[in-house]
Amino acid sequence: MQSKDSTSEEKDNTMTASPTREKVSPSPKIVSSNPDEDTIAFSPLKGKAPANSRIVTAASVQAEDVPTIPLGSLQTISALEPEVAVRSVATTRSVQLPPPLVAPPIEYHRTPIEWLQVWWDGIRPPYLLLPLMPALLGSILAWTHTITPNTPFGHFRLLHFLATLCVVVALQIGANLVNDYYDYIRNVDISNPLGPGGLIQQGLIKPSNVLGLGLIMLAIGAIIGIVLAFTGGLLALLFGIFGLFCAFFYSATARSLSSIALGELAAFCIYGPLITLGAYLVQAGGHTTNSSFLSVLLYSIPLGLLATASIHVNNMRDIESDLQAEKRTLAGILGFRLSRALYLLLLLGAYAIITALGLPHGAPHLVLITWWTLPTLLVAITGVFRTDMPSSLHVSMQVALKLSTYFALLLIIALIVSALIPVLPHIPTHLLPF
Repeated sequence: MQSKDSTSEEKDNTMTASPTREKVSPSPKIVSSNPDEDTIAFSPLKGKAPANSRIVTAASVQAEDVPTIPLGSLQTISALEPEVAVRSVATTRSVQLPPPLVAPPIEYHRTPIEWLQVWWDGIRPPYLLLPLMPALLGSILAWTHTITPNTPFGHFRLLHFLATLCVVVALQIGANLVNDYYDYIRNVDISNPLGPGGLIQQGLIKPSNVLGLGLIMLAIGAIIGIVLAFTGGLLALLFGIFGLFCAFFYSATARSLSSIALGELAAFCIYGPLITLGAYLVQAGGHTTNSSFLSVLLYSIPLGLLATASIHVNNMRDIESDLQAEKRTLAGILGFRLSRALYLLLLLGAYAIITALGLPHGAPHLVLITWWTLPTLLVAITGVFRTDMPSSLHVSMQVALKLSTYFALLLIIALIVSALIPVLPHIPTHLLPF
């Protein structure tokens, strides 16, 4: 009798598997065979096929085999445990970044150097070259026009030049920060990891701080620009007002310039004739002739076309995210095929104009050294025509920015050398470096 009980009890604690055509899943059942011994067994219900016959006995496991955590580590984790905050989820009319639910530990707080790096990345340093190059070109053109045999070094107003650079940099930084704020308001570039800036989208800076600093930079640029307008004349003042208008309304309001397919046109006007002519007038003291004004205008067009190409390929990269945010850019309207054609025309147009300016008899032929950027031009073109992936277009945009910078620097060097060569015999020998 006892053997039968033990046999039946052994059967209850043993799983047997038999093949079956039906797919069944065993249901575990805890059976205690001995009150004094902790034994857990898995036995199937009736009509269910068993899956495992192993019996796990707690007494068979040694204490040394159980993984443990040192007490010191537990105390460290307890000390670093963040505080959990509770806040309301009610909607508000004001736009604000909610405080984190979990307060970060003190060691994760940023140092002043780290905050400076965050802001530096937010102002988009590569884009600062777009206004700096035409400002430099306009100032150099004004200086070269003062070079004569009697004044072989010309007249260069250093303070006016530095003030001009401060104006264009301040306006560009302000425009970038305002763009960051209104992109956040309209949910633009929320899902785009390649978008520039992103101080608010990444949760780094509060929206009000980004907008506030952007408006401050625009105000600084406007104040310095008004002071320079007294030397540059009424036309320079009009150029400054138009530039300030474009810097703010390029992104601001629901009907911003970039949202109604006018972003490329605004970029061409600002980074081409407007900044170049404005810097020229400030450096020349407002005095110019029709021929000089026309010459500066022609030299400014290639820079405007290259800058527009950079902005256009940036919009090509953001086509999907802009469509999701209902932002109508020229690239989104044209599509990839026509956008590539426009991009090619912008690049080739810049080289066609500079070639036409350098080939005629008596023209400064040295400006043709801008063709040294041909390898970079080929990379910029093939990069856009080979792919439509946002990551690849982002690389092409960076190449386009480099192309615009290299082109402008070579053009400026050519203009300086072309202006100095005729007056070299009139320069005192003790002032020559050779």
